[in-house]
Amino acid sequence: MMEFFDHFGISVAMLGSYLAYAAAGYFLGSIPFGLVIAKLLRLGDLRKIGSGNIGATNVLRTGNKGAAAATLLLDAAKGAVAVLIGRFAESGDVVQITGLMAFIGHCFPVWLMFRGGKGVATFIGIVLALSLPAGIATCLTWLAVAFLFRISSLSALISCIACPMWLIILGKPEYAILSVMLAVLVWVRHAQNIRRILNGEEPRIGKKR
Repeated sequence: MMEFFDHFGISVAMLGSYLAYAAAGYFLGSIPFGLVIAKLLRLGDLRKIGSGNIGATNVLRTGNKGAAAATLLLDAAKGAVAVLIGRFAESGDVVQITGLMAFIGHCFPVWLMFRGGKGVATFIGIVLALSLPAGIATCLTWLAVAFLFRISSLSALISCIACPMWLIILGKPEYAILSVMLAVLVWVRHAQNIRRILNGEEPRIGKKR
């Protein structure tokens, strides 16, 4: 088996380092901040409220805007911190591994039977840490689409698609493939939202279902 890795110049020590960073990224990403905040503030079990999602949008359905904002920031922060942890290795590969695994941890946390969030906030946090200009451009794309169509999920879907383009334009093309992978996962996680958008049933920002 090790002959396979040796062929790509990967030593046993390097492989062990990659696995350790991957595990760190996953477990950081798997912290369900929305669920924890909702329980601490006695807002109820998010898995039994609204969509059952553990992200900021569903926390907002409890009526507590502060809790929703905190969830948004913390979910983004864990993606950013995972990337920063990867930077300690001084390797672009490790940075991408920790970012990817943090996103996977958020979407599929082992603590919640692999039923996590949709990953938009964590996606944004990862991109901001990879490239601040590209992250800001992605956020502005979200705001522009939200202003035009007033649909949060559509804004997330389009901004995720635009992200690889911003990374390339703003000088970080080495992260474009990672952003494409994350965008695909975001789209997969939004399958129900996409169906509602196509059927004209997706709720608009500021309006109740």
